[in-house]
Amino acid sequence: MEFRIERSALTEAVSWAARVLPVRSPVPVLGGLLLDTEAGTGTGAGRLRISGLDYEASARIDVEAEVLRPGKVLVMGRRLLDICKVLPDGPVECAVEGSRFTVSGDGARFGLSVLPLDDYPALPPLPRVRGAVDAELFAAAVADVAVAAGRDDTLPVLTGIRLGLDGDTMTLAATDRYRFAVRTLPWKAAAPGESADVIVSARRLTEIARSLGRSGLVSVALDAGSAGFEHAGVRTTVRLLDGRLPRHEKLFALEEPAVAVVDRARLTEAAKRVSVVADGDSPVQMTFSRADASVTLRAGYEDDVASQRLPATLEGAEELAVAFNPAYLADALASFTGPALRLQLLGAGQRALITDEEGTDGASTDTHRHLLMSVRPQLA
Repeated sequence: MEFRIERSALTEAVSWAARVLPVRSPVPVLGGLLLDTEAGTGTGAGRLRISGLDYEASARIDVEAEVLRPGKVLVMGRRLLDICKVLPDGPVECAVEGSRFTVSGDGARFGLSVLPLDDYPALPPLPRVRGAVDAELFAAAVADVAVAAGRDDTLPVLTGIRLGLDGDTMTLAATDRYRFAVRTLPWKAAAPGESADVIVSARRLTEIARSLGRSGLVSVALDAGSAGFEHAGVRTTVRLLDGRLPRHEKLFALEEPAVAVVDRARLTEAAKRVSVVADGDSPVQMTFSRADASVTLRAGYEDDVASQRLPATLEGAEELAVAFNPAYLADALASFTGPALRLQLLGAGQRALITDEEGTDGASTDTHRHLLMSVRPQLA
């Protein structure tokens, strides 16, 4: 094997494939990246394919390279990535020389031991493609809901994101039992009547969505045990999580709530400002007044307190106070981008539903909703 490639292209490809490599593995070859080259029709043209996998996920990326001698080689992935990061800019020459893989460029030269190809498992195939979704929209939707996913590995299903397909609508949802984020978006089904309801690791799906690019369509593939995503020469698969998340429809149906509307940017900044005196998980209280057309945010205890008043409208009550975990509130507010937020409120210790003020009539298939549990105010 022998090929030439620009250092930046090699580094990007190796970095992308190395995302799935396990930090530690009892099987040494799973720490490897498989480099497979194929000569092209033109003189020196060709393709470099880099693949990696562990027991939960796999990744494959194709990039253009000048292939002088086609072939395959398996090398330690993280060591190769470390080498790529310190190579000088410009063209890089890579070759297999006996039992060593060499990487050189602009006078710098590195050698890597070759791992046994026969011990390397085959990459899992891509499941059946169910349709495609806009890459930028998908990445934003995953980021919106991932903040609500659990971090407790003893409850694996709560560390996942629900990926639901129903006709021309994709639903992404996550909950850690204290908050529940849901985003629906349009997508293009491969065939009429496509439907699915699976759970994908929130950490894995976030990495995948971030790395797939910001333009074009992402192909979505699903079977009984795995999910796959393909976009612009990159392909990745991830094992599904067992179980199901609770359905959100009944939780989000609030009976006769008070409705407040407030500027998103100002509310986000005010919550961040008063939270500096909120020790630990002490709450941020929000008191809405219809008569004053305002909301006052407060946090802290005794002499260590902070407050800020903002314009806000309130319908359905004369005055209403709710309080939230400051970190949960910050995550929820940061996941919205519209100019104003609509808060449906039941009162202290009860559910609160946050949505963008725009598009609340339900006509659009692209919606974002975030449910928070209000706590009892404990301010002195």
